[in-house]
Amino acid sequence: MKLGKLTLGIIASTVIFTVSTFAANTTVKEESLGLRKTSVYTEDKITGDKTQYGTDAAGSSKKFDRAFENAPPMIPHDVEGMLPITISNNQCVMCHDPAVAASMGAIPFPKSHLTNFRPETKLTEDGTMLQEGKHLNNTSDIKVVEKPLETLSGARFNCSQCHAPQSEGANTPKNNFKADFRAKDLNSKSNLIDNIEEGVK
Repeated sequence: MKLGKLTLGIIASTVIFTVSTFAANTTVKEESLGLRKTSVYTEDKITGDKTQYGTDAAGSSKKFDRAFENAPPMIPHDVEGMLPITISNNQCVMCHDPAVAASMGAIPFPKSHLTNFRPETKLTEDGTMLQEGKHLNNTSDIKVVEKPLETLSGARFNCSQCHAPQSEGANTPKNNFKADFRAKDLNSKSNLIDNIEEGVK
């Protein structure tokens, strides 16, 4: 049986209208997103399991081991007045920049934060992608080139995108995961710059 273009157009329009109507009338309630099943806006009003962030000053707090090898470490100290972080106001670098970290008693951010991993590509007028003057057939042909920087990479300025303050709570889900670190000191430092392409080649 052959369907004409008009019939196919009517069917396609009906399907699109039905899906868009369903999507417009379907909402996901915030209470269904988290483990607590309560609104994120009432987090500070929860009785019995109020979020308790650390209040120790920077430099005097107990450091946490990483959750797994090269995991972003948790922030062990109070962050009151340090957030939000912007590209022009980042108080983290005042202590964690490698140039001053030792004198501040802070852990310096690793070399991976002082490296630009973004490939420099160019799109020509005809829609062809170029890298180092060579035409690329698709995005999987893009090669990442590590370029060391003198300062914190622009892709890394928002520290709280990966690092979060640790909180305590009585009703948090139990976690029996134990990390297996391949070297003795990797629970407290990063070697990501040395194996960034591990498993890729």
